Amino acid sequence: MIQKKICMVGVFGTGKTSLVRQFVHSKFSEKYHSTVGVKIDRKPVQLGGTTVNLLLWDIEGRDGTQEIQTSYLRGASGIIYVADGTRVRTFDQVFELRAIADKALGIVPSVCAVNKVDLVDTWQVGDERLAELDPTLWHALTTSAKTGEGVEEAFQWLAGAVIGERPE
Repeated sequence: MIQKKICMVGVFGTGKTSLVRQFVHSKFSEKYHSTVGVKIDRKPVQLGGTTVNLLLWDIEGRDGTQEIQTSYLRGASGIIYVADGTRVRTFDQVFELRAIADKALGIVPSVCAVNKVDLVDTWQVGDERLAELDPTLWHALTTSAKTGEGVEEAFQWLAGAVIGERPE
């Protein structure tokens, strides 16, 4: 079995913990609990005949003026950057977080999950903004931790990418 460390990175309230909970436990909670430090979960993923054990490091969100704890990134094989599609500023901050992580870790396979797509009335990140994400640097998709939309795809894509299988 292959084991890979995946970090969840984003500012506070974007849904990092909820995405992990949906992926690992198929559960969603409306209650908001701020992550302090880092919370680690684990989930095996089947890719063809290969089992990849994902160690999911849910790193505390920052308020946008604070930098992420780069020590948490050490040893990561991939990163899921999470933005809140109802707060466009969090999408802009993904680019800043990516620059910090790339400097600390180097370029690793990455996903940009623009979360909360179920909140259609307050959605602020259109297709033209998603097109700003260079597909050679990261896989971009919209997700909903509440409904599960895009969640499995985000983690499966990254699992494949970190073992060298570049999914389309």
